[in-house]
Amino acid sequence: MIIRRFNNTDAASTSSMIANTLRICNTKDYTPELMEECIKSLSPDNIINRASWMHFYVVEEEGSIIGCGGIGPYWGKNDESSLFTIFVDADRHGEGIGRLIMNTLEQDEFFLRAKRIEIPSSITALNFYKKFGYDHKKGFEEPDEEQIYHLEKFR
Repeated sequence: MIIRRFNNTDAASTSSMIANTLRICNTKDYTPELMEECIKSLSPDNIINRASWMHFYVVEEEGSIIGCGGIGPYWGKNDESSLFTIFVDADRHGEGIGRLIMNTLEQDEFFLRAKRIEIPSSITALNFYKKFGYDHKKGFEEPDEEQIYHLEKFR
């Protein structure tokens, strides 16, 4: 298993892995219709677009993408960053792949230069991010209208 920067040729397999994970894991917390909307927003073309303005990583094993995650500036700021699009193949949860992704993102230059890091979290991933020291932004513990929690961590 290796973690490396995303290449545009990874887009289709990364998008497919995300779609599978959303359908299997996140539908316990969200409606299937909402997950299909999320899947559309994470098409291969949209993944390529995201990777153009952030540092996007994939975890690969034997030629298959089994995880991904990105970090980029928070609204163009130099002292704040955001984590994005962190997913692990649904069949590989609990194997430390998510931890590998988080450790990589937290060693990236966008993380190291930031005083504050934000992450939009699904209900499904909330407890995972809390294990890494992310907590509710400004203490607000309720999800927004899209059922997303806004978490942050200060360095």
